[in-house]
Amino acid sequence: MASHGVSRPAVAAVKSEQARRQELTEIEKYKSLSQLVNKKKAENDLSLDALDLTTKLVSLNPEYYTLWNYRRLILLRLFEQEQGNGGSTGSEATDALSPRQQVVEELITADLQFLIPLFFKNPKCYWLWNHRDWLLQQAQAQLPTVTALKLWQGELSLVGKMLSLDSRNFHGWGYRRTVIAKLEQLQDTNMAESEFEYTTKVIKASLSNFSAWHYRGNLIPRLLDSCQADSTTRRKRLNDEFKFIEQALWTDPYDQSLWGYHQLLILNIVPTAGRQSFVSDLTNSERLDLLEREFKGTRDLLEGAEKCKWIYQALLQYAELYLELDASNRLFTTQDLRHWLDQLKELDTLRTGRWNDLEKKLNL
Repeated sequence: MASHGVSRPAVAAVKSEQARRQELTEIEKYKSLSQLVNKKKAENDLSLDALDLTTKLVSLNPEYYTLWNYRRLILLRLFEQEQGNGGSTGSEATDALSPRQQVVEELITADLQFLIPLFFKNPKCYWLWNHRDWLLQQAQAQLPTVTALKLWQGELSLVGKMLSLDSRNFHGWGYRRTVIAKLEQLQDTNMAESEFEYTTKVIKASLSNFSAWHYRGNLIPRLLDSCQADSTTRRKRLNDEFKFIEQALWTDPYDQSLWGYHQLLILNIVPTAGRQSFVSDLTNSERLDLLEREFKGTRDLLEGAEKCKWIYQALLQYAELYLELDASNRLFTTQDLRHWLDQLKELDTLRTGRWNDLEKKLNL
C-alpha cells in the first residue's frame, strides 16, 4: 500500500503464535507504563523523572495527545526552576547565554532532537508538529533572539527534508508556512521570492501537489506587493502563471490539483465577492480577452481527453463567468453547454444532484 506514492511496509495478515504472545507482552508493558505516568500526573509530579517517563510513553504512542500537555507542564516547571536560580529572560540582542538560559536551551534542544525520529515514523501526527512549534515558541520567549533565530533556521532545513520524503504532506507544508512567518518576523525580511522559487522546484518534480499549488497561489500577491510591482509587472506575472499551469495541464489534464490552480488564476481575471485580484486594474476588454483565451485553451484540451470530467466542469464554470462579462456571447452555444453537462452527468454520477442544480441555474 502507498500513500501519496510513498510505499508503506506490508503487514502480515496472520501472525504467528510467538508474535501474538510478544504483542500481548508489549501491550501489558504499555498499559503499566501508561498507568504509572497517569499516576505521576495526578500527583502533579513535574520532575525530570516524570519527563523521562513521558519520553518512553510518547515514543510508543505519539498520538497520546493529553500526554503532550503533561510533558509541556513539566518543561514549564523546569524552566521556572532555572529562572529561580538566576538569569534573565526575554529577547536580548546578544548571543551570550546566562547559566539559566544555557540549561533552558539544552532542555529545548534535547526535546527537538527527541522528536526527529518520531517524525520520520509518524510524519502526519498532529501532536508532534504542535509540540515542536510550542518548543520553538518557548525558545523565543525564554532565550535571546539570536539563539531562537538559529533554532528556527534549523527548522526550515528539517521541514525541507520532511517534504523531500513526502512532498504532499500537508502537515509539513503548514509547518513550513509557520517557520517562514517566524523567520520573516525575527529577521525583518520578506522570503516570498525564495519560497515562490521553492514551489516551482517542488512542482516541477511532481505536478500533482495540492499543497504546493495552494502555497504558490498565496505567495503571488505577497511577492508582487513586496517589490511594489506596477501594472505591467502584475499582468506579466498573470500571463506567466497561465503559461506555467497550461504546460502542466497538457501533461496531465486528469490531475485535479492543476485545475484548482487554473481556477484560482481565472478568478483573478473575474474576481468574486470577498476575493481581490492581484491584477486589480484590468479593463473589461482585457478580462474578456483573457477569459476567451483561457476558455479556448481549455476546450482544446478535450482533444484526446474526452473522458476528463475536469475539462467539462471548467468549461461550464468559465462559460458562466464569461456570460457575466459579455451577455452577447460568441464563444459557445446552448447546445455546447448541454453537451458538456451531459458528459459530466455521465462521467460523475456521484454528483448528479449537483449537475441537476447547475442545469437549472444555467436554464438548460
